Parts: sequence; structure tokens; C-alpha cells
Amino acid sequence: MNDWPQGWSEDRNRGYGRGASSAQPEGARTMRQVPRGPAPRPQAPSYGVPAQQSHGRDSGYDDGRGGYDSGYSDGEVYGGRGNGGGRGRDDGYYGGERSAPDWRRRIKIGLITLVAVMLVWSVATYFWADSKLKREVDLSKVIERPSGGEGTNYLIVGSDSREGMSAEDKKRLHTGSAEGKRTDSMMILHVGDNGNTMISLPRDSDVEIPKFVGSESGKTFPNTGRRVKLNAAYAEDGPELLVRTVEHNTGLKIDHYAEIGFGGFAKIVDAVGGVEMDIPKAFKDKNSGADFKAGKQTLNGEEALAFVRTRYAFAGSDLDRTKNQQKFLSALANQAATPSTVLNPFKLYPTMGAGLDTLIVDKDMGLFDVAEMFWAMKSVSGGDGKSMNMPISGSRGGNLVWDKDKVKQLVDQLNNDEKVTVTE
Repeated sequence: MNDWPQGWSEDRNRGYGRGASSAQPEGARTMRQVPRGPAPRPQAPSYGVPAQQSHGRDSGYDDGRGGYDSGYSDGEVYGGRGNGGGRGRDDGYYGGERSAPDWRRRIKIGLITLVAVMLVWSVATYFWADSKLKREVDLSKVIERPSGGEGTNYLIVGSDSREGMSAEDKKRLHTGSAEGKRTDSMMILHVGDNGNTMISLPRDSDVEIPKFVGSESGKTFPNTGRRVKLNAAYAEDGPELLVRTVEHNTGLKIDHYAEIGFGGFAKIVDAVGGVEMDIPKAFKDKNSGADFKAGKQTLNGEEALAFVRTRYAFAGSDLDRTKNQQKFLSALANQAATPSTVLNPFKLYPTMGAGLDTLIVDKDMGLFDVAEMFWAMKSVSGGDGKSMNMPISGSRGGNLVWDKDKVKQLVDQLNNDEKVTVTE
């Protein structure tokens, strides 16, 4: 009995689907499972040329030799990769498999790019700021200098320079229109490992003008024993003689010099958005334009300048003023060094520009020295250090006389970078 349904022939030319030879319907027969082979590949149109007959297993279910297809797909139809591969072939039609993003590599590239950008920005900022420093003071002209000690000593000077100020600015800031410039405030800032110390030098301090060499003339001027107010040294021959006079009268070597004028001071305060101060007692001063109420308040540039310049409203005159100057400069440094200023380029660049445009320093002072100076001032305001006036023992002809014993003890402690225990 033939196991094949009627109408199926072993002759491959009669093909599949010709129908049974009997007119009667076929009964149910057990039919051998014949797995379907691969579908024929699509062929290009022949345009009148007869299609070639296929041979082998691609032609149908019977190979013409009494056998049949193995029944295993070679993957051509079902997406196999050929030769029985089990996964779909990436032929672009069924949508090939896509690899997952390599996030580690992307994060690494992003971090490298960020670091490179920050490095370029930092270097550009450094050279921009460094180019603005006015290195005009030559400390090599200072003669007979004391030997240096531990730590670094900065002489910080606030001058009454009106350079760059318009007539309107002078009126608004109550500076007057005096020619030239004089020292309005002077401080020694000692930076060391055992805390930083800020020492105000009252402008009315009684000092001796020593032997010196003129900064412009190069002429040597002998020591005649003249005793003058400290601010007279600056007025006579500028920063070099001021440094020489401070070193001669204290025995402390000054490593760096920094000076800022009225206009630059006010601009820095405005650039940081003002400085908050707690004023314990209300006071007025028509000379400086000060008019303050007691309590916490934020001072703008104009108000800040009036605050640090006021002297006639206080009983202690110059000594009370120097304490206000210390308090304000520490608060200003603290405000300028906050993340809201340092990390905000819209505040950082105006602040740096305002300060560096009018900051005069010695020829050996770099940006890192400027940064160290401001951070030390900030630390003093935060309690990590000490602020004081130069110890005073009395007065002579209206000049404030320093206490020699205390000054010597203070200088010894600074030179040895010890914690300062001297009191005013």
C-alpha cells in the first residue's frame, strides 16, 4: 500500500498540488510527517526567459531519489545564520541585534573632558589675573634689612589714592581731591603654622626715620634721629621707605607688600555684593560721610569706605579706627572666599578684576602669595588667629609711643612662629 496520498507523485515534474487521480474523496490515511523545507528564494523577473529548474532540496519535498528532506531548517527562512545557526541573521531586514551602551566608557570620556576644560579655564584665569597685578614696589632697594624668621610677613597698606576716580566718585565717596597719596591704614599680617596674626600700625605711631636710599633718586639719606608719625615715611619716599621704617623700628622683616587705594577698595566691596557687619554702637562722621545705626547691616562700597576711614567719631581716635579696619578687612576676605563667590564666574571675575586693577604689590609677589594673604585674613575673622594693635605705652607730642618691651616680645614670637601671647 502506498504511504503517499493520491495525487502525490514521485515524479518531481508532476509537482505538488495537482490533485488526486480518483474522483472520490480520499479517506483518512496515516500520513508520514513531512517537515517543510526552506521556501524557494525570490528570483528576479526573467523577462521572457524560462526559469531554470531547481535541483536538490530547494525544489520541494522529494529529491527525486526516493528520499525526502531531512526536515531540519538551515535557517534561511527562519532567520538562521546558515548551517543550522540558532539565532537570526543580521541581514538588516529583521533588525539586527544592537549592543548595549558602554556607560563606563562614556563616563570616563566625560570626566576626562571635564577635567581638561577645568584645567584650561584655570590656566587662562591664572594668566589673566597675573597680568593685572601691578608689581611696582622694589624691596631690593630697602637697605640694612633684619634677618628673616619663620612664616611670612605681609605689610598691607590702604592708601588715600584717588587714582582712576572721577569727580563724581570723589564726591560720592567723600574722599576730597588731595593730590598724591598717603597711608590711611597699615597692618602687618603674619602667616605661620601656629595661627595667623594681624597687627595694626596706627598711622600716628611715633617712629624714627632711619638711614635709607631714595627710591627714585638713589641718593643715600643719613639717619638724623628724626621722629615722625609713621604715615610720614610713606609721604616722604613711598612704599620702600615705609618698609624700611617699619623694619627699623620693629626688627621684623617684611616679606611682601600690598597696597590698595580708595576706589579699588569700594569696587571690591560692591563686586562681592556688600559685606555684612555688626556695628555695636551708632556713630556719625561728616569727614568720612559715615552715618551708621547699631546692629547687623550690609555695607556697600561707599558705606564700607566711610566705615574704615572714620576716626573723629571715636574717643580713642586712631586706635578705635584700626580695630574697625581689622574687623572689616577680615569680614571682606571671608565674603570674597565663600563658594558663592569663588565658584560663580559672574562674581569671581568682577571681584578679582576690581581688586587686581588697583592692587599694588612688590615685584616678587605672585598670585599664590595674594591668595595666601586673603585666606590668612579670612582665618583671622574665623577665630583661627589673633588681631591686635601694636602695643602702646603712651604718647609724645600727639604721637603714639610703642611699648618697647612688648614689641620685642611680639617680634620674637613672630620670628619663631610661636603663638602670640602679647597683649596690647
